[in-house]
Amino acid sequence: MGPDLVVPLAPGVWRIPLLRDFINGFIFRDDDGQVTLVDMGLKSHGPKVMAALRSIGSGPVDVTRLLLTHAHPDHAGGTAHISRETGRPVDIHEDDAEFIRTGFAPPRDSSVRIGALANRLTGGRRAFEPVEVGETFVDGHVVPVAGGLEVVHTPGHSPGHAAYLHRDSGVLITGDSIFNVRGLRWPVRSFCTNFVMTTQTAERLTTLEYTTAAFTHGPELRDNPRAAIGAFLARHRS
Repeated sequence: MGPDLVVPLAPGVWRIPLLRDFINGFIFRDDDGQVTLVDMGLKSHGPKVMAALRSIGSGPVDVTRLLLTHAHPDHAGGTAHISRETGRPVDIHEDDAEFIRTGFAPPRDSSVRIGALANRLTGGRRAFEPVEVGETFVDGHVVPVAGGLEVVHTPGHSPGHAAYLHRDSGVLITGDSIFNVRGLRWPVRSFCTNFVMTTQTAERLTTLEYTTAAFTHGPELRDNPRAAIGAFLARHRS
């Protein structure tokens, strides 16, 4: 197993460091060998996702699901490549599904000056290659992946932003609700659709039971992550 290609989080669960620890994807593998990929990084990261898959002894034929936490280009950019390689559509929360179908990123927070400027400059341009959408989710949906992957809707960073909780392993994929880049921190305000809502819905991460917090930006936390996230939120509530 290539140590630079995957980081084991739990039996059958791996993190894919797509841009060192700064951008991450994830792999879940069922006991029968079926594989689910979560987040595919930037457009250039598609081949790296496939190399990570090979490094754990799996291949495109084993992939039965593609999932996204949300429809931003640093998460959805590589999805078209992976979809072509595996023949699979992508599954996502229903509120971000149309962005994936069209390739347009969700709007940015217009109350933030840089966000409003970005909306004017990029509103008519695709952010990533459109991809066929398979299943769409709502909050509380349990995806039949490796014993069950629960959809935790945490809107704000995008309308359909979702975390994924794998209760069997205790791994929570936080998405972009919170970054762990040189410590816990909020995502960049101007990248959010509604930054205040992001800070509010992140509170949901303290109501869940997990032993590993796996961040889409930054390395995982394994030492009482729920308490660490709770302490961060207590210090930085909007």
